[in-house]
Amino acid sequence: MTEHVVIIGGGPGGYEAAHVAAQLGAEVTIVDTDGIGGSAVLTDCVPSKTLIATAELMTEVGQAAELGIDFSDPDGDAAAVVRVDLARVNARVLQLAADQSADIARRLERDGVRVVRGRGRLLDASTVVATLADGTEETLAADAVLVATGAAPRTLPSAVPDGERILTWEQVYDLDEVPEHLVVVGSGVTGLEFASAYLALGIEVTLVSSRDRVLPGEDADAAVVIEEVAKRRGMNVLGESRMESVTRDGDVVTVALTDGRTVTGSHCILALGSVPKTADLGLEAAGVATDDGGFIAVDRVSRTTARGVYAAGDCTGVLMLASVAAMQGRIAMWHFLGDAVQPLDLKQVSSNVFTAPEIATVGWSQKAVDAGEIEADVVMLPLAGNARAKMQGVRDGFVKLFCGPGTGIVVGGVVVGPRASELIHPVSIAVAESLTADQLAQAFTVYPSMSGSVAEAARRLHKV
Repeated sequence: MTEHVVIIGGGPGGYEAAHVAAQLGAEVTIVDTDGIGGSAVLTDCVPSKTLIATAELMTEVGQAAELGIDFSDPDGDAAAVVRVDLARVNARVLQLAADQSADIARRLERDGVRVVRGRGRLLDASTVVATLADGTEETLAADAVLVATGAAPRTLPSAVPDGERILTWEQVYDLDEVPEHLVVVGSGVTGLEFASAYLALGIEVTLVSSRDRVLPGEDADAAVVIEEVAKRRGMNVLGESRMESVTRDGDVVTVALTDGRTVTGSHCILALGSVPKTADLGLEAAGVATDDGGFIAVDRVSRTTARGVYAAGDCTGVLMLASVAAMQGRIAMWHFLGDAVQPLDLKQVSSNVFTAPEIATVGWSQKAVDAGEIEADVVMLPLAGNARAKMQGVRDGFVKLFCGPGTGIVVGGVVVGPRASELIHPVSIAVAESLTADQLAQAFTVYPSMSGSVAEAARRLHKV
């Protein structure tokens, strides 16, 4: 008998689950409200990293003189002016997001997945009701349900976005003129990525951080590098400054701080975290438990507290990454449909902060080592000594590796530098496959290359 799977939400958790379920012979229906690809494709990961790609190019242009490149008029000595056309940048961002969404939708269609445009909710653990755009309802019986509704930007009554000058990170792509002075509230990953990107685009940026350092959830050594670079490039970082309210008067936005100070700018981005989209989904009636923040409780194979109901992605609050959402969705279908499945292991997840330079991490962290959660030998190797880094004018960044003191097995790593998201991959393989530092060191690397620093750091962990 063919199993029928109903998925609520068409983001990475939903569409990746759909591909797996279809591959394993299930009849699959996705009930989607926001558009195939979800926020990851339409308003978050794909758009923000497309914007950051432009920012990276501007950063490289800014370093051109050091590499012997002169932007000047050949008939005179006037320097060429490099400007950003934000309207064109944002048009490209939105077009790429739409194209990616369409590509995913076509693949779902090829796999025989039915997509219902509407808002889904659970009537019970085996029934989903889809409310369509015209107000009519369709009832879908399911052998298994996957909830993958994602999350939305957190806002506060004292800081309400207007979509014009007070913005969430989903609204920035409607800007068609360059802000004179952008105030970013929130120094987590999202806040730092946007602050770093807009700074590279030539915009005055003030970052309001409630903590004593930026990126409080990341490696402390890495956060220090990012903050130092940001300040050196002209960012105004207000540490230990908690936002009280954000108001607008015409073209001026005012951020009031709890200590009585105010910061004014032309625009403000609110990066205050995320809230799960789990309200009015019928979760309680279906027996699906949520925590105090509204996130759905799941185990390592994506099961909720209701039999036959799974959940994946940001609505679970497990780790808000598109890659994790996709894996949770795949795991759910492998488990339900009886295929081989390995429970989710967060210690094998590699993640990246797309600042300039980037921060990539995998496995156990420095914080865990310092807290005594795990014993590890640690080595940190600055990139400044790397031959390829010198050629490219790179001075900031490092490779840090953690390995077991007795086994020599690599248990974690941090890379700070250009394209750290690519450089972390050999470390991720080492962590996933329990390779030793010696094994990582003995694999050939290209000379000169940034990846050579990964092997060199591993060599420094060798014990006689």
